[in-house]
Parts: sequence; structure tokens; C-alpha cells
Amino acid sequence: MDEGRPNIVELVKTGKGDMVNKTPRGAESLYGEKSIRRAAIRYNIPCITTLSAANAAALGIQALIENTFDVQPLQSLHAKKAAAQKSPSSAD
Repeated sequence: MDEGRPNIVELVKTGKGDMVNKTPRGAESLYGEKSIRRAAIRYNIPCITTLSAANAAALGIQALIENTFDVQPLQSLHAKKAAAQKSPSSAD
């Protein structure tokens, strides 16, 4: 927001972006963050606010492009994780 024009809010308003990835930089950028999130919500554009969410989104987009995804119930993923934690590790 403080780096000149056009800024991200203007780009969102004019439809020149499909997604916003805004991670916090500290207290000085709080005003800009609010404006960016508000514009993203108003114009129905996804707004990612953490690096882990950006990584997950990138992996999801890659899977969509490569058509390498499958759908699984969340419960089965938790069951696999629990089973892996119960089994003895190969390092022992």
C-alpha cells in the first residue's frame, strides 16, 4: 500500500488479480493489511494471510493443473496420521 500506485487495493478493485497473498510485516503495515483484506472480501477474491496457507494453496493449484488430486474424507486423513504415530518408527 505504501509503495506507490497502482497499489494492490486498486488492482483488486479493477479486477486485475485473482488472488491476494498478504503476509504481515509488523505493526506499521496494519492499516494496509486491513484495506487489502477488506477489498479482497468485497470483490470476492481469495486472500491468503499466512505462509503455510500460501504453500497449501500453491500445492492445491499445482494439483489442479496437473490433475493429480483425489478426494478423501478428512476422517481418513486423521486415521492415517494417528496410525503413523502409534506405529514404531524405523529409526529405533
